[in-house]
Amino acid sequence: MEGKVLTPDGLERLQKELDELKNIKRPAMANRIKIAREFGDLSENAEYHEAKEEQSFIEGRIIELEQLLKTARVVKTSQNKDVVSVGCRVMVEKDGQTLDFFIVGSTEADPINRKISLESPLGQALLDHKVGDEVEVNLPASKVKYKIVGIS
Repeated sequence: MEGKVLTPDGLERLQKELDELKNIKRPAMANRIKIAREFGDLSENAEYHEAKEEQSFIEGRIIELEQLLKTARVVKTSQNKDVVSVGCRVMVEKDGQTLDFFIVGSTEADPINRKISLESPLGQALLDHKVGDEVEVNLPASKVKYKIVGIS
């Protein structure tokens, strides 16, 4: 099974999240459960049930991150800025407006912070193209054209 694509920054962020979950949140949750148990009857102890639910979420996320990190394919940011690749910043023009995006793996995608997945329609359209190329993105309701004006 081929793992998810991650940039070195994405790998570091996920490793930090895993470390925080294992070394800070997991022990804190165990303590919270211990304290909630001391309140007595567990069948009607909302604090206990809430803590157990949160513990399940933390444990699930730890398992998810461990699996992701074990199978991840880390791609080095290309020094070749001639073509769009994972980890690069791409400047495009659309309808006279300049936009810029970072191409990242799907796990790192964060459209609000202009990080788009290489698996997204725009990411797929931009990959392996050069400055000056025009790409067309097929969206459910329309087609949008972008002109690549910079890669860094």
